[in-house]
Amino acid sequence: MKIVALAGGVGGAKLAHGLAQNLPPEDLTVIVNTGDDFEHLGLTICPDLDTVCYTLGGLANPETGWGRVNESWNTIGNIEKLGGPGWFRLGDQDLATHLERTRRLKEGQSLSEITRDFCNAWGIKQMVYPMSDSRVRTMVDTDEGELAFQEYFVHRHCEPRVKGFRFDGVEAARPVTGAREALESADAVVICPSNPWVSVDPILKVIQKINRPVVAVSPIIGGKTVKGPAAKMYTELGIEPSALAVARHYRSFLSGFVLDNVDSDLSAKIEARTLVTHTLMNSNADRARLAMDVLHFIGSL
Repeated sequence: MKIVALAGGVGGAKLAHGLAQNLPPEDLTVIVNTGDDFEHLGLTICPDLDTVCYTLGGLANPETGWGRVNESWNTIGNIEKLGGPGWFRLGDQDLATHLERTRRLKEGQSLSEITRDFCNAWGIKQMVYPMSDSRVRTMVDTDEGELAFQEYFVHRHCEPRVKGFRFDGVEAARPVTGAREALESADAVVICPSNPWVSVDPILKVIQKINRPVVAVSPIIGGKTVKGPAAKMYTELGIEPSALAVARHYRSFLSGFVLDNVDSDLSAKIEARTLVTHTLMNSNADRARLAMDVLHFIGSL
């Protein structure tokens, strides 16, 4: 079974890792959100792309889900001492990724080419693609004005009230060739439990159309998110945060929807076939089990 996973952030990376534990490498392609990318300290930072790659490569910090395991913080500490910005925490190992990526981008290499080389260096056999080689930037409309996503998310700790979103550059962005080919040959597309507004929507706007069965996994469990501001965003946009709200967000193209046991009462209200299972991923075993449940569900559709 050939699967394309759409992922962003820690939840998306975890399920992508679970799928990687259950599928031959050639049968899994991961397309990652790059709307969260930004320029900082003169470097191109790709938070979601790096989180997915570090997770697939066994390099991610198991406590935070982002950044590198066994990280040190000498560089950012000295930047702060010199009066520079320290609000976006770049570890020393992680910094090497951004330095080398930025160097290659300035030489004219594409983000997808660089990502492929990085995956090879980290021993990642699955195909991982940025959603586009074109620049797309997520902008958050708040009660304090429009903010770049990382300014809102990290620097401002999601405190401003959300009013909407804009994806700068998305109209001209196109999927990279390999991602487009993977979508055309896939048996199904899995939307990982990532923030629908700022992790998945940018990918969907770039892809524009999916001609394969689509199964989404809810990032909201019992009205709350495990990580990130998705539930807060739903509330501030006047929508009650729930697995049902996520299913309705995707309903125009959804073939199946996966929600947690605690939300089983919502299953009958969802306008797609549903799978009710344990979706919280606290361990590698949880990731593999949920991924297997999702794959069996796809096989039943």
